[in-house]
Amino acid sequence: MTLTAPAATIGLDTVADVAAQLRVDSVRSSTSAGSGHPTSSMSAADLFAVLVTRHLRYDWDDPGSAANDHLVLSKGHASPLLYSLFKAVGVVSDDELMNGYRRFGQRLQGHPTPALPWVDVATGSLGQGLPDGVGIALAGRYLDRQPYRVWVLCGDSEMAEGSIWEALDKAAYYRLSNLTVLVDVNRLGQRGPTDLGWDVDAYARRAEAFGARALVVDGHDLTAVDEALTAAGNPPDDRPTVILARTVKGRGFSEVEDSNDWHGKPFPPDMAERAVRELGGVRNLTVRGPRPVATGTDGASPTADPAARPVTTEPTGPSTPARYDVGEPVPTRKAYGDALVALGARNPRVVALDGEVSNSTYAVEFARAHPGRYFEMFIAEQQMVAAATGLAARGYRPFASTFAAFLTRAYDFIRMGAVSGADLCLVGSHAGVEIGPDGPSQMGLEDLAMMRAVQGSTVLYPSDATSTVALTEAMAVLPGISYLRTTRGKYPVLYPDGEAFPVGGSKVLSSSDEDAVTLVGAGVTLHACLAAADMLADEGIRARVIDCYSVKPIDDATLAAAVAATGGRIVVAEDHHPEGGLGSAVKDSLVADGRVAPSMVHLAVRGMPGSGSAKELLAWAGIDADHIASAARSLVTG
Repeated sequence: MTLTAPAATIGLDTVADVAAQLRVDSVRSSTSAGSGHPTSSMSAADLFAVLVTRHLRYDWDDPGSAANDHLVLSKGHASPLLYSLFKAVGVVSDDELMNGYRRFGQRLQGHPTPALPWVDVATGSLGQGLPDGVGIALAGRYLDRQPYRVWVLCGDSEMAEGSIWEALDKAAYYRLSNLTVLVDVNRLGQRGPTDLGWDVDAYARRAEAFGARALVVDGHDLTAVDEALTAAGNPPDDRPTVILARTVKGRGFSEVEDSNDWHGKPFPPDMAERAVRELGGVRNLTVRGPRPVATGTDGASPTADPAARPVTTEPTGPSTPARYDVGEPVPTRKAYGDALVALGARNPRVVALDGEVSNSTYAVEFARAHPGRYFEMFIAEQQMVAAATGLAARGYRPFASTFAAFLTRAYDFIRMGAVSGADLCLVGSHAGVEIGPDGPSQMGLEDLAMMRAVQGSTVLYPSDATSTVALTEAMAVLPGISYLRTTRGKYPVLYPDGEAFPVGGSKVLSSSDEDAVTLVGAGVTLHACLAAADMLADEGIRARVIDCYSVKPIDDATLAAAVAATGGRIVVAEDHHPEGGLGSAVKDSLVADGRVAPSMVHLAVRGMPGSGSAKELLAWAGIDADHIASAARSLVTG
């Protein structure tokens, strides 16, 4: 039977039928695929049935509508439930559900991704959907100024993730009353009971301690769920709402209800038949809920912050290009801040986030120039990257910055951002031993390797202010995850204003037909390479110096030509651990080109650094001009 009804006429009897259909289809699809999580889907079916029929304001024929609500499945393993919901609203066919779920080359993947137009962000790594939802809600309240709501379904197991509490803390700080979190408290995780089990009151106390309003309900009482969702949709204050729903895993099939033995296991065909029979058989209802709420003529939302500025397609102010004189000592982190201010003036969809170090990363300059598009995430790097992902899902271009070392905390969020296909611009400052006295806890020495490993990423490492400005501007239009590594100290500007720095390119700063060795550096080590080249020149040894500002993609042609011209003699110096950084990128390039550099020396930070001056630490690591010159000299003279 096919039933299409306007939201106002969808009664709870019909909602109960929809819930049964969601359970049945979760069982059928996972059994058909031979894998999946039917019991985790069944516990939340009542929550989704009430939400989609009576509260989720969505135009299913226009998933790109700016007025649509947003639904994020943070417990992404319950994908059978989400895909069954898509069938219930008529955007996925029963054939696709039964034959496309978890199949190679199909869009109904094991965990949701934006391959589906109704999915904003990829989930499945637990603890990420809610932080992403905070970013979407930030866009709704402060930028889009649309009255859409963000609904996030979490599992109780992921409430053990610190990122969930980072998200609630920031949601409360930014008064995200447009955000509602539904927690499916079914008591059971993958290997047994969760740490709080069914103690929904304990969850409520924690949520309230983080500034949220908590509502506790029986997750299988449709009337109670409906009343809670109604209350969440009409918040009395500026707090996010957390609905803690006590549920039963495997609800609706007596053989598995509240059983610890069926997590992540599809039912065998005979068992699936019994489950479908107990749930009342296969249904083919098509029920759509309320339509999106239209905005006013000014685009303002009842939940929008009064001080928020609606984003337009016009520049928000005059753009003063960042320019520097050759030879002027400028930290590349300062040039990043200058470039971001100018970029933000030209492009109103550029937003910035930082992890409470904006006076060091110089993102503070953007905060001062464009306060309506800056979001402080404090010392919460996971939430910073997640908020950037949510903002990107709404069409903004986020630049998120912190110390390079601290981005390691957020690596899983960066990885999942790539799965989401998000366009994120990440900036890591204070990289390498060059930062000096602060010591190893602050020294990013793994970041290039980490970012190179992200699928589809771009990794950039400018050596002066002019190249930093050009590469910051380039990042604003790059697809996927891009990363810019900046330096703490002041170094002389090498390039004149207006010099081009194409992604995938490099700069040859010194070359001749007599070059005997190639010196490759980036950032601080490029300046060391230039100094080493001068030292070698005094000895009659000519060195070719390459600024490898684009680490990924790397300039294969220039490197290959240099190796050929200098007899295979090449020295690569980097302020990074030897694994996975610039040296690895150069080696990979030469191997892929079919060339072998039998006389390659790779200088990198191979020990555990301590405190000291930048000069002392660069010498200790063996990556200063003296060590580069010595390595080159040994290659040339044997």
